[in-house]
Amino acid sequence: MSELNLVQAVNQGLRQAMESDKRVMVLGEDVGINGGVFRVTEGLFKRFGPDRVVDTPLAELGIVGTSVGLAMGGMRPVCEIQFDGFLPATLDQVICHIGRIRNRSRGKYTVPMVLRSPHGGLIHAPEHHSESPEAYLCHTPGIKVVCPSTPQDAKGLIIAAINDPDPVVYFEPKALYRAAKGEVPDQPYETPIGKARLAREGTDISLISWGAMVHSCLKAANILNEEGISAEVLDLRTLTPLDIAAILATAEKTGRALIAHEAPNTGSWAAEISALISERALLKLQAPVRRVGSWDIRMPLFRLEKYYIPDAGRIVKAAQETLSF
Repeated sequence: MSELNLVQAVNQGLRQAMESDKRVMVLGEDVGINGGVFRVTEGLFKRFGPDRVVDTPLAELGIVGTSVGLAMGGMRPVCEIQFDGFLPATLDQVICHIGRIRNRSRGKYTVPMVLRSPHGGLIHAPEHHSESPEAYLCHTPGIKVVCPSTPQDAKGLIIAAINDPDPVVYFEPKALYRAAKGEVPDQPYETPIGKARLAREGTDISLISWGAMVHSCLKAANILNEEGISAEVLDLRTLTPLDIAAILATAEKTGRALIAHEAPNTGSWAAEISALISERALLKLQAPVRRVGSWDIRMPLFRLEKYYIPDAGRIVKAAQETLSF
């Protein structure tokens, strides 16, 4: 076991996957010589060379399209979109090809590729560098979407994503890159895709989240605990396919559910989870399902970032209102 931050955990997972399978390669803007804008791929170029760690032109659609061809041709590409705000340029490939090829070819072809991208805000960057576009991807059938909140899950999920026979979108919370630290096994391992993690047990209300917002939920749970309120925290880890059993289990256990996330509420993945709980666990609920998200505006400049993205205080306030229903 070693204590790693989230950047180091993803880097170690990539390196071990590349060591064990020569089909695994990395491509994207600045991933090679520079080691990536956040240094997630640092050292891989020196270790594996330019044929397996490829610096690409600044062309997101081309990066993903090339990865589709590589994956269909027998490789296991891991492509990086440098910031999540640049993902819309890739949606033609994601929607029309990545999510459809297995079905379109009746299983003759699959696309075993990983699309990595930093996720979310709170790093004082411009708007295109601080967004949370998971709903676009989760709405697309045929792909899997994961977003870890701990270094241990970050390593396990990147290896699982690379080994998966289908395409996986792998979101990396920017705010946690160096802030989240934890013990990580040295040997390769997989964190199962599609399985949530119970981050904290509780009895009064369920706080459901993913990525960086999991840590805000844990802070909120500590504040609520001082008020005699027991909050359970569920870390989804995988956004598609959802761990429906875990979501329903916590909602039915506490009778109150709150979903916290960084994206605007309207049309969000939190809305889908809220609808899921309301449809399948209505008679177990003691209050309406609550969503705590960002406002329905574009990501503001960094001076207003803390007013835009929910913090522990906003989660606590929403939880108190839910409990008083």
